[in-house]
Amino acid sequence: MTVELRGVEVRYGDLVAVDGLDLTVDAGAHVAVIGPSGAGKSTLIRLLNGTTAPSAGSVRVLGTELADASPRALRAVQRRIGTVNQQFDLVGELRVVHNVNAGRLGEWSLWRSVTSLLRPREVATARAALDRVGLADRLTQRTSTLSGGEQQRVAIARVLVQRPAVVLADEPVASLDPARGAEIVALLHEVTRDVGATLLASLHDVELARRGFDRVLGIRGGRLLFDTAPAQVTATMIDALYELEPTPHIPVPPPHRSTG
Repeated sequence: MTVELRGVEVRYGDLVAVDGLDLTVDAGAHVAVIGPSGAGKSTLIRLLNGTTAPSAGSVRVLGTELADASPRALRAVQRRIGTVNQQFDLVGELRVVHNVNAGRLGEWSLWRSVTSLLRPREVATARAALDRVGLADRLTQRTSTLSGGEQQRVAIARVLVQRPAVVLADEPVASLDPARGAEIVALLHEVTRDVGATLLASLHDVELARRGFDRVLGIRGGRLLFDTAPAQVTATMIDALYELEPTPHIPVPPPHRSTG
């Protein structure tokens, strides 16, 4: 088992982002998470990569209870978790090789990291990762000159050089057009299956969640509404997941009439 959550809550004052969530994900599984904005999808991703701590409950990833882990043990787990974000998290002024090598910073010393900016290290590894995502010829190109889809491929190559056991993708195609988005999700499936990594991706596009994933989780208000195979996701389930909250009725006072 790669992921196990038991009774997890995340609260920010009076706001409940995750409410009593139970979830298990087996090693190598591909899981899509869907739900409306503010449902708790991004909070779930941050729980799993250890950047958000639960207010209550247990989060166990790769056999480690994250809340109880020492800083050293937490960093060891995080080195085995690759995260792909909507914003790409790349440094545009750096060349592509440097952004890919950022995936190695968890393993490198500070000296090695700094000197690699002057003379890139492990170039063959970076080139192989770029080749896997179809960008081997962009190794020395300035990252800011790439298209949005190409930059997301660089972000995936950065994750590949980590050699992760788990890949978390938080709205990885939200800033891309539908065609490029479908390509990126298909690529995530391919590269994670190549290395046997577990994939958990939060998505807004329901149709993308139905393609290539083993399971689809529907989250609303921090709660799990359903957890099922893609073929079992019905229109009724989707309607309930994305149903708009009723607008509260605000009485309008009658117009003021002058007595003069």
